[in-house]
Amino acid sequence: MSYSSAYNIDDLKQLAQRRLPRVAWDYLERGAEDDVTMRANRSGFERIRFMPRTLVDVSGRTLKHELFGKSYTAPFGIAPTGAAGLYCFDADVALAQAASDAGVPFVLSTASFVAMERVAREAEGTKWFQLYMSKDREAAERLVRRAFDAGFEALVVTTDVPVGANREYNLRNGFAIPFRINARNVIDGMLHPRWLAQVFLRTLFTSGVPRFQNVDSNVGGRIIAKDLSAFRARRDALDWSDIAWLRTIWPRKLLVKGILAVADAHLALRHGADGIIVSNHGGRQLDGAVAAIDVLPAIADAVGSRMPVLFDSGVRRGSDIVKALALGADFVFTGRATLYGAAAGGRNGVAHALGLLRAETDRVMALIGCSRVDELSRAYLEMPDSA
Repeated sequence: MSYSSAYNIDDLKQLAQRRLPRVAWDYLERGAEDDVTMRANRSGFERIRFMPRTLVDVSGRTLKHELFGKSYTAPFGIAPTGAAGLYCFDADVALAQAASDAGVPFVLSTASFVAMERVAREAEGTKWFQLYMSKDREAAERLVRRAFDAGFEALVVTTDVPVGANREYNLRNGFAIPFRINARNVIDGMLHPRWLAQVFLRTLFTSGVPRFQNVDSNVGGRIIAKDLSAFRARRDALDWSDIAWLRTIWPRKLLVKGILAVADAHLALRHGADGIIVSNHGGRQLDGAVAAIDVLPAIADAVGSRMPVLFDSGVRRGSDIVKALALGADFVFTGRATLYGAAAGGRNGVAHALGLLRAETDRVMALIGCSRVDELSRAYLEMPDSA
């Protein structure tokens, strides 16, 4: 089966699973601990029902939508995803290029195997940079300066990783960055020859052992890229004063990602954020956390009139995108869906994933009787008591 034969994101998921060795697949697909929150993200969407209006002229419907003064062809984009280079060669470039082709924004992760400067050079369109920051403000400022100089239009500060998540499958699989080669991974790689040749070995021969390229460390006066261990230092000491400090050094749009509580949404607004992203990290951090879609309405009600409220976590269908928008999100981001596409077919696979989501979103808009994204509201939904 080719990526082009996939009828939905789940088809791409199955194709990706066949093509990836277990160490890469588990890192992509699993959440934290028992995957409770990851499952809750999906069940949260599934509990919400549509309340369609009929005999509405939707022949002139459009998915075009504005965010921060820019117009996009659809109300969704690509979320930041770390270690994307495990799934296809130069995945971050492929993701950014596909997003540009589709006319939607792309967010580059700090934990990218490709330097941000190269992504900026090789992909047009709207690009934001996602920041994992430590309490070391000197190191953080260097990284922020790189993002500014490279032309990234927004800084997305991920706040829900004070410590690393408990992902036991990574320990069992011997997963680490920089990538460590052991007997199990060698055998698994040989059982997946396409991935071994086209992804791992190609990366190895062009840029060395896969490692994070957007983490600055000052060693003997030189700025070098290395793994995240040094940059994680004192991340558990971060507080809202660090957001206020970032606001003083970053003149472009500043977003806070990882908001699940109304109180934190208010704090983000108070400390200078231009927007927030309601997210539980796709279920990859705190297992047992609330589903992001369940808390979205209250957060949108609290601050949505004063700042854009963006959303990610659990998005697999165009219907999910429409539900999140109807619940108050101004824009929606998806991570795993486009990574499935990357694993299945590189840049073209990502484009196919975005096309599937776009077609589904358009179809749902027509079926519920809504012509414009900014006309979506909870009137189109039947809400469960828990949401």
